[in-house]
Amino acid sequence: MTTPTTKTLVPERLNQALAARGFSATELAARLDVTTTTLSRWRNRAQVPSAAAMELLAKELRVTAEWLTRPVRAAISKPNFRGSVAQLKQDRSLLQTRAEWLEEVAANFEEHVEYPDVALPCVQARSLSEITTEMIEAAADTCRREWRMGDAPAGDILLLLENSGVIVAREETGVARIEGLSMWSDTGRPYVLLCADKGNAYRSRFDAAHELGHLILHRHIETPTDPRAYKLMETQAHLFAGAFLLPARGFVPEVGLPVSLHGLLQLKPRWGVSVGAMILRLRALGVINEDGYLRLIKYRSTKWGQKREPNDEDREPEQPRLLRRTFELLANEGVIHTEALPSYMGLSAHDLESLLSLPIGYLSRKKADVVELPIKRREPVDGSAPTMLDLVQNVVKLDRFRK
Repeated sequence: MTTPTTKTLVPERLNQALAARGFSATELAARLDVTTTTLSRWRNRAQVPSAAAMELLAKELRVTAEWLTRPVRAAISKPNFRGSVAQLKQDRSLLQTRAEWLEEVAANFEEHVEYPDVALPCVQARSLSEITTEMIEAAADTCRREWRMGDAPAGDILLLLENSGVIVAREETGVARIEGLSMWSDTGRPYVLLCADKGNAYRSRFDAAHELGHLILHRHIETPTDPRAYKLMETQAHLFAGAFLLPARGFVPEVGLPVSLHGLLQLKPRWGVSVGAMILRLRALGVINEDGYLRLIKYRSTKWGQKREPNDEDREPEQPRLLRRTFELLANEGVIHTEALPSYMGLSAHDLESLLSLPIGYLSRKKADVVELPIKRREPVDGSAPTMLDLVQNVVKLDRFRK
């Protein structure tokens, strides 16, 4: 990587960091003791910051000065957000930047390892109106069949996603009103960022399945700005999540009739799905009619409230593994030195710990407790002794889920 000069500030990097830190231009200018006009001129390339200003800028934004000079990566698809279209623009920009950083970190690692192949079925629809309920059911059924899940309850959803080539991060973002987002990179790799702020394992599983729905159903459809179209896209992802987590052939025979909150609560730990989501699924399948649905939803709200249910604390939220294991593998091989990773990536230790699912403080320790992992090495093509880079061309794979 080149040494930064005062001529190479990339304004798009500055914009990324502003979004990630939640700073307004006015706030950043005040922190730097410059005028908003000066900051604006930096952002539109009309003025070059001094070397001292670059260092101060990097310090305030918790990135390296060199990172501010790097070209931005190729565009990713516009993210699908798990939340309302009316959410604050600042919150959405923050999460999109986090997702872009996730993609950049994963791509840097991918120079040395092979992630699992992408194995997601794809609906070829080009508009939301083309997607029918039958197509959604079929897509969920195809996904379960290709992943060899049968009709039984799903295991660890994040493990399923990672085994199928999806890069996943789950982090506290401070944006509790948006549960997550999903996107495709220009290399054809899918990404999911889940917000861990609510800490509910059942809701997090549904959020992950919801984002899987977006990846499968809406890959070729731009996220709409019209509220009605956006609501339709969210409804379709909801229907997919219900069909994926609660397949009709496996779930319906276990539901006692008449349907009751008590009966569904008994199924909650087995299926790993909230009672509220089960009620929605039963309505979608026609097991209960609209009156029965409203009766159960109102009774649930009266009995438990809107946000929480009994037994919500009886399981821990699922955690991503792939990027953490990739980092540990590269650290074992000496390709990455733990203390140097923030400088290499250009991001703060805290950012990387969050994106890689590492314990807070892990990257700032002088001696990290690196976990030894079995490594599959590639043989040199020409038969010569392998270099260090040869040694780290390893396949990073997780055991595929079997039910």
